[in-house]
Parts: sequence; C-alpha cells; structure tokens
Amino acid sequence: MVKISCFEELDVWRHAAQIGVDVYQIADKTPLSEDFKSRDQLIAAAISISNNIAEGFEYNNNKDFVRFLIYAKGSAGEV
Repeated sequence: MVKISCFEELDVWRHAAQIGVDVYQIADKTPLSEDFKSRDQLIAAAISISNNIAEGFEYNNNKDFVRFLIYAKGSAGEV
C-alpha cells in the first residue's frame, strides 16, 4: 500500500485546486464578473474545496479527514 505523506500528493486535491483556478478565470471573463457578490461567493466556494481536503488531511486521522471531505463535497455542491 502506498503511503501518502502530504496532501499535495492526493489526486483529488490536485483536481480541486485546478477547479479553483478554473472557476476564478471563468468568473473574471463572463458577465458574472460584474456581479461582485455572486462572483466572490463562487470563487470562495471553489477554493474551499481544496482547502478542506488539505485541512482534513493534516489532522492525520481518518475520522477528521472524512469529515473535511464531506465539507469539501458541500463546497463542490455550492459551486
């Protein structure tokens, strides 16, 4: 079994981080760029996905990691 030593090695974290970048770029190049409140909320939720994965991983126990994965899933649903 492979031991993951840091959250940056997780494919799910990499994909979540890319979602944050993509959402930020899309939000700046669409009519959404003029709706500051919605734009900011969308970007914050997108960035929150990878942040929650990273934070949960750092607790270094499965119960907390799963809890933060659920938070990340909620942020993904918001996006």
